[in-house]
Amino acid sequence: MNDAVLVEALRAGSADVLDTLLARFGTEIQTVAYLILRDRQDAEDVVVETLLAALAHVKDLRDPTALRPWLLRIATNRALGIRRRGVRIIHLEVVPDPGSARDATSDSATRLTLLAGVDALPARMRAAVVLRYYADLSVEEVAIALGRSPNTIKSQLQVALGHLRRDLADPPGSTVLAEARHD
Repeated sequence: MNDAVLVEALRAGSADVLDTLLARFGTEIQTVAYLILRDRQDAEDVVVETLLAALAHVKDLRDPTALRPWLLRIATNRALGIRRRGVRIIHLEVVPDPGSARDATSDSATRLTLLAGVDALPARMRAAVVLRYYADLSVEEVAIALGRSPNTIKSQLQVALGHLRRDLADPPGSTVLAEARHD
């Protein structure tokens, strides 16, 4: 089922379309929410709230081909709202097992280090990074999702990548974050 058909079903008030939306976008919505919130249960709540909001507010969607970015915008706004209300996050220190081979844990350690760096960013900047580099939205789509100008998003992404490079001790010439672009 293409986006236009899904939007028409939403506009008709068909609750049956929620199953299709969940199957098609649920995992991505939950992951975006989790990366912003760092709490699995709250991310699951955001998925449900996002789909119900889509059903209730489909009239606000002007372009039926923009269903995915619109849903991600709703999810991002819900997740940022939860963050603003002061959801308590408990950070656990991950200590690598000294007996394990470095190659086996290097990818996991790099991923955990990167997630910790993203988690340390301010919430709106984190949302911009997640939407741009995880959800692969264009800068313009991220700007629409966050209600900011594309230039503001580009600036936030540039600052965020600078923070990540600094905080993660990305040595000059490294390709870990050098490949991330926000054109």
